[in-house]
Amino acid sequence: MTSAAYLEGASRGRVWLAAIYAFFLVAIGAVALAIEIPDYQVIESDQAFEVREYPTYLIAETEVQAGFMDAGNVAFGRLFRYISGANVSQQRISMTAPVEQSVTEGERIVMTAPVEQVKTEDMYRVGFIVPRQYTLETVPQPLDPRVKIRQVNARRVAVWRYSGRWTEDNFRENERMLRDALRTRGISVAPTAPAIIARYDAPFMPWFMRRNEVHISLTAQ
Repeated sequence: MTSAAYLEGASRGRVWLAAIYAFFLVAIGAVALAIEIPDYQVIESDQAFEVREYPTYLIAETEVQAGFMDAGNVAFGRLFRYISGANVSQQRISMTAPVEQSVTEGERIVMTAPVEQVKTEDMYRVGFIVPRQYTLETVPQPLDPRVKIRQVNARRVAVWRYSGRWTEDNFRENERMLRDALRTRGISVAPTAPAIIARYDAPFMPWFMRRNEVHISLTAQ
C-alpha cells in the first residue's frame, strides 16, 4: 500500500469514527430527553450551586445492606423488576431520573431519578422517583415486600452539580464543596438532613458526560 493510499484510508477511518461517535451522542441525548424528571423551581443559581423548591412526589425505594457502590446495583434489580411489572397491577412504569442515593449516620430509615440511597451504618436506601401521573391511591403496589412507596413532602433543596464517576470519594468531595457554599452564604441545613447523590444518566453514559448532583434539604424559609 502506498503512503497516499494509507493516509486516505486512515482519514476515512477517522471520519467514520467521528460519525459513529456523533450518532452515539445524539442517541444518548434522545434517551435522556425521553426520561421524566421531577418538577422544581430554581430560587438561586451560581454555576454548580443551586437552591431549588420541589413539590411533593412519590418514591419507590428499598433498603440494601452493602457498600456505597454495591448498594445501588443490588437495589436497581429490585426496583427495575417493580417498574417492569412486578406489582399488583402488573403495570410497566416508566423510568424516571434522577436516581438518588443518600448517606446518613445514626438514625435507621426504612426504605428515585432520581434513585435515592441513604446510609444507616451499613444500610443504604435506594429509590426511583415515581412518575407524576400516579398518586398514593393509584400507584401500583410492589409485590416484593422489600420495595416500599413513600411520599416525599415539598421541600427546599441545596444542589451541587458535577460530572464524573459514581464513586463515594467523588460524591464526598462534591458534598464538601456544597456544604462550603452553604456556609459561605449563611444558609441553614435541615436537622439530620442526609446528603443525597442524584444520578441522571444510565451506566453506559461516558463518565465525563454524566449529570450528577448532591442534594441537601434546607430548613423551612
